Amino acid sequence: MSSALMSNYGNPELEFERGQGCYLFTSEGERYLDLTMGIAVNCLGHCHPHLVAALQEQSTKIWHSSNLFRIPQTERLAKRLVEHTFADRVFFSNSGTEAVEAGFKMMRRYHYSRGDTERVRIIALSQSFHGRTLAPIAASANPLHTEGFLTGDPGFDQVPFGDIHALRGAITEKTAGIILEPIQGEGGIRLTPFDYLLQVRELCDEMGILLMFDEVQSGVGRSGFLYAYQASGIAPDLLASAKGLGGGFPIGACLVSERVSAPMVAGTHGSTFGGNPLATAVGNAVLDVITAPGFLRGAMETAAYLRAGLAALITRFPAVLEEQTGMGYMIGLKCVVSNADLLQALKERHLLAVKAGSNSIRLLPPLNMTRDEIDEALIALNGACEALSNKSA
Repeated sequence: MSSALMSNYGNPELEFERGQGCYLFTSEGERYLDLTMGIAVNCLGHCHPHLVAALQEQSTKIWHSSNLFRIPQTERLAKRLVEHTFADRVFFSNSGTEAVEAGFKMMRRYHYSRGDTERVRIIALSQSFHGRTLAPIAASANPLHTEGFLTGDPGFDQVPFGDIHALRGAITEKTAGIILEPIQGEGGIRLTPFDYLLQVRELCDEMGILLMFDEVQSGVGRSGFLYAYQASGIAPDLLASAKGLGGGFPIGACLVSERVSAPMVAGTHGSTFGGNPLATAVGNAVLDVITAPGFLRGAMETAAYLRAGLAALITRFPAVLEEQTGMGYMIGLKCVVSNADLLQALKERHLLAVKAGSNSIRLLPPLNMTRDEIDEALIALNGACEALSNKSA
């Protein structure tokens, strides 16, 4: 039977009936260890009981009312995000790309409100990924994503990753701000150096432009901090969050400082579904777990255990694996063999991972993964690497 779905996702073969914790199960009962977690979305695994309870409870009360009315759950989630970050205000959306879009609008509106009406251009880094709507694909300028969708000058500039001199040279009197990922996801799980982040922050302050961090993938505990920027102590003016914020329920947020939010008066931006009671009830449940005393410390202890095992595999199989990248539970493995071949070998051993740039794969486990589950993952990785090493010999 042919599918009525568009073919933009290809034709995936696997389908799952249910998920529990680290595992996905087919209708035939086959179990897969899931290190994709919906591409860093299910930060507490599948069907976490606290999240399920929050969703079930809210579903019997009210699902949607729109932002024409106050929503207590939404106000509570915003207040908690402000308490735990640099931000003073929060705008809720339904996805990461919408959070990025909101940030772009705020950047331009900020300068407009100050009389700098020509400051509309935004600079992004090479190999970045900021979403799939028109402005984010224009920012990243990946030909695979822009072909057939953009013509002319969309108002974005790109500079090489990590090159502060190129960045300074790209700033003009029309530049509104800079967007970057503290840890690049699609680009190959590349950690943006702290000294570079500091230089960018100082450059933005010097030039009177805004700095936006895209933490759609790296946020909500995956780095060992609620947001990865906190590891460096270098705060942005805006931050896009999504994915793990809902633990599997769609939600996005743009966190901003007071000076950036001030020009966003009534009518300047909106979202019909953004910040709805269901999404923010689950978002609050996620923060209940993530911000509990000792949770992130324990998660990073198990992440270190996994990383030590991966380091041993890189030493053992130099013909297959080259390097481990990233931070915390946002892990990249740069491959010597084709990353597609490694993903297939892992799938054959019932372990699921995600492709990334620079011929890498991504491991994005839930933050509450156990050591026994890590051992299971390492056994599958060892088997896959051994098979590919023998094949290439």
